[in-house]
Amino acid sequence: MSTDTPGIDPLQALRAPRDPACDVFLTGPVFLDIIFTGLDSAPVRGTESWARGMGSSPGGVANMATALARLGLRTSLAAAFGDDHYGEYCWDALEQGEGIDLSMSHTVPGWHSPVTVSMAYEGERTMVSHGHEAPAPTAAPAAAPAAAPAPAFPHCPPRARAAIASLAPGRSEPWVATAARNGALIFADVGWDETGRWDLDALPDLAHCEAFLPNAEEAMRYTRTDCPRAAAHALAERVPLAVVTLGAEGAYAVDGRTGAAAAVPAIEVEALDPTGAGDVFVAGFVTGTLADWPLADRLAFAGLTAALSVQEFGGSLSAPGWAEVAAWWQLIRTCASQDPAALERYAFLDDLLPTTARAWPLRRAVPTIGFRQ
Repeated sequence: MSTDTPGIDPLQALRAPRDPACDVFLTGPVFLDIIFTGLDSAPVRGTESWARGMGSSPGGVANMATALARLGLRTSLAAAFGDDHYGEYCWDALEQGEGIDLSMSHTVPGWHSPVTVSMAYEGERTMVSHGHEAPAPTAAPAAAPAAAPAPAFPHCPPRARAAIASLAPGRSEPWVATAARNGALIFADVGWDETGRWDLDALPDLAHCEAFLPNAEEAMRYTRTDCPRAAAHALAERVPLAVVTLGAEGAYAVDGRTGAAAAVPAIEVEALDPTGAGDVFVAGFVTGTLADWPLADRLAFAGLTAALSVQEFGGSLSAPGWAEVAAWWQLIRTCASQDPAALERYAFLDDLLPTTARAWPLRRAVPTIGFRQ
């Protein structure tokens, strides 16, 4: 949990007594991620490779949940956890370490945790995963009263300001419509369409979304356009906010309600591991949207947090908190080579960050599944 800059709440000025206790709700599978670092090249068949470093952390949907929590949003996660040591470690890391609400989550007896092994080298990564789909729960979540009936997990989401969904062709998640009816703003990304049809009408939950955040390739395929910006404008006819990520070129967004558009170039960094960068971008954009920032500031902040994340290894391990943002902002303004116009793009940080910060870079090191006290 990022405690280096205590008290930073991006929504503090907007909170009211009757607001939801939860800022963001999300659900999905949690993996145990084991990340090998310090590989000079890809493993070669028939040989043994030694890594100079490693890290362990909750992965999968935990990447997004951790990124949200470290930015000061009150985050609720509904997920299944194995009753093995891996599951116990992930639960403790998220609940105790990151302050994430797991009252909608549950432990599955006899089910082992999904695992992903990631090998990072040359700015990319190769992953191997193993796991089985968790069976539906037969009892109420751990934090529910003993006499309460078991909810249709996770179709009874808590009242929240926002919820994050991952769309897939031909699949509708009932909890998304429920969350939207209860007032949550739905933010959604999408994966590769294995069917090859790339049909927006095959994404039924898109109708409930406040914002849709595909990458450039996905956006162009879904809209039958050959330009990411044209794709964003086409998507803005279907959702209030269309955000297209452009990789090394930054991001472009269109507000479908007003027609306003914003473009922000990417921050040039030395990328060590891109794992989880997309999740961090979404978390940054959600933070700015809930805080009612201008569209360009939301894009700039999302891009900044994603850039900070790729400079570290791992998914949830690399998610930056306000301490990392503050340290970067303090450092970057001392660099004589910085373009003043480029710095002006991030001037909104002055009103958010403390006047002092720890020195850059900051490191989060969790080498193993945990040492005995």
